[in-house]
Amino acid sequence: MKKILGASIGSDVHVAGLLNFLELAKNEGYETVNLGAAVPISRVIESIEKEKPTIVALSYRLGAVALSNLLDEFAKGIEKIGVGDKIDFIFGGTTETSEIAAQSGIFKKIFDGSEEEEDVVLFLRGQMKYREKQDYPDSLPERIAFKHPYPLIRHHIGLQTIEETIVEIRKLADSELLDIISLAPDQNCQQYFFEPHKMHPAQDGAGGAPIRSRADFLELYRASRTGNYPLIRCYSGTNRIVEFSKLLKETVNNAWAAIPLFWYSELDRRSERNLLDAITENMEGIKWNAAHDVPVEINDAHQWELRYAHDGLAVAVTYLAAYVAKKLGVRWYIQQYMMNTPPGLSPKMDIAKAIAKQELVESLADEGFVPYRMIRTGLLSFPADPDSARGQLAASMFYASYLKPHIIHVVSYCEAMRRATSKEILESVKMVRRAYTLAAKGLPDFRCDPEVRKRADSLKSEAWGIIEKIKKLSPNVDDPLIDPPTLYMAVKTGILDAVGLQGNSIARGEVKVKFENGAYDVV
Repeated sequence: MKKILGASIGSDVHVAGLLNFLELAKNEGYETVNLGAAVPISRVIESIEKEKPTIVALSYRLGAVALSNLLDEFAKGIEKIGVGDKIDFIFGGTTETSEIAAQSGIFKKIFDGSEEEEDVVLFLRGQMKYREKQDYPDSLPERIAFKHPYPLIRHHIGLQTIEETIVEIRKLADSELLDIISLAPDQNCQQYFFEPHKMHPAQDGAGGAPIRSRADFLELYRASRTGNYPLIRCYSGTNRIVEFSKLLKETVNNAWAAIPLFWYSELDRRSERNLLDAITENMEGIKWNAAHDVPVEINDAHQWELRYAHDGLAVAVTYLAAYVAKKLGVRWYIQQYMMNTPPGLSPKMDIAKAIAKQELVESLADEGFVPYRMIRTGLLSFPADPDSARGQLAASMFYASYLKPHIIHVVSYCEAMRRATSKEILESVKMVRRAYTLAAKGLPDFRCDPEVRKRADSLKSEAWGIIEKIKKLSPNVDDPLIDPPTLYMAVKTGILDAVGLQGNSIARGEVKVKFENGAYDVV
C-alpha cells in the first residue's frame, strides 16, 4: 500500500484542503499520515525519515515570500537525507503560492485550487496504477472504468488548416482537461477521401480540417500524444464507410465509430448514395466496427431531431438504432442524448424524452451489449450572444447530468458564431465540469415527477406504435428492423418523417408537428 504524508507547513493553520486531499487518498486505497497545521520544516523532514512515505503533500496559503524561504529550507532538508529521487512531492495552495512552488522545481504536481475533485482523484489513481502517462487506458471501456464515477469529457476540433489543428490538439492534450478529442474533417474529406479528384477545392476546410492523406491522420494523432494522452476518434466518412472505418482504426485507434442508419444519403445530401444503398452500406460499416472491437454510436435520433421530428419518432428511432447495433454484433454502444433539440423543449419535457430513450435502449442491455450514455447540448439551442450561450451550455448540462453520463460531449458556447479553438474549448469544458460537479452532489429524481413520468411513458407507447408499424411493412421478413428494404420503406411511406424534410426527394416531408407545453407532438 502506498503511503502519503501530509502537512500544512510553516505558520499556516489552514488545513481544510489538506484534509480533503487525504480523505480522497484514503478512499483510493492509500495509507495516510496527517501531521496537521503549522508544521515546522524540521518536523516534516524527521517524519519523512520515520514514515518512509511514497508521496509527501505540502500545503501553504499565506504568501509568496514566506513560502520561498520555507521551500529553500525544505530543499536542503530532503537533500541532506537523500530522498529527493525516491519520493513524489506535491503541493496545494493558492494561485500565488503555487507559482512559487512551481519555480522551486521540487514538486511533481501542484494544485492551485482551480481543480475539480475528479482532477485530484485521477492524479491519485495515476500514481497508483499508471506510472507513465503513455500507459493510460487507450480503449473506451477501459478509460470509462478508470475514470468512474466521473464522466469522460469529449470535444471536437477541426480548423481551417491541418497546421492550425495540430497546434490546437497539442494544447488540448497538454491541458489534461479532455479525455477524448474528436477530429472533425471537412466535408471534402468525409465524402471524397478515397476519390480526391471529386473534391471541390473552393470548399477545402469547410466544416472541419482539410485532412487529405493517411499521413495527415497520423500527424494529428501524434500531436495528441502528450498530457493525459486522450483517446482520439474521428467523424465517419459519408460514403465508403467500411474503408473509412478501417483507415481510422489503423491511424488514430478510433475510440468509437459514429455511423447513422438513414443518413449520409440523398436524405441529407451529404453523399450521393441513394437511401437504400446507404442503409445497406451503413449497416456493413457498423458490422465491420463491431467485428473489430470498435465501439459504435448510431446517431440517427439527433439527425431526425435536428429536422424537427416529433418526440415520439425520436424515441422510436433511438430504440431502433440500438436494436440494430445489438443485432449487428456491437458490444459497446454509445447512446448520445442531444438535449434542447428541437430548440424550445422545456427542461422537464427534455428530460422526459431522454428518460424514455434511456429506458428503451437499456432494456436491451446484457453481457454482450453494453450501452454507454453520452450527453451534449444541442447546437440549435445556442443564441449568437456568447454570454447567453455560456448560460445555455451550463444550464443544459446541469440538468442533463441527471442521466449519469459516462461521457459528456461538450459543445463550445461560441459554435453558433464560429468554430472553436482551444481557448473556447477549454473555457467551455471548465463550465461544464463545474455544472456536472454541482449536479453530482444530488438532483431530484425526475422519474418521480408525475408529469415527467406520464410523458416518458406516453413517448415509449408512441415509439412502440411506430416500431410495430415498421415491422408490418414486411410481415414475411424474419426481422424487419434489420432489413434495409423495410427501413427504406419506413421513410418512403412516411412512417419516419420530419418537418425539416419538406421538399426532399426521398422523404415525404408531410408530417405536421405542434409545439405545446414544452414538447413536440405529431398532429
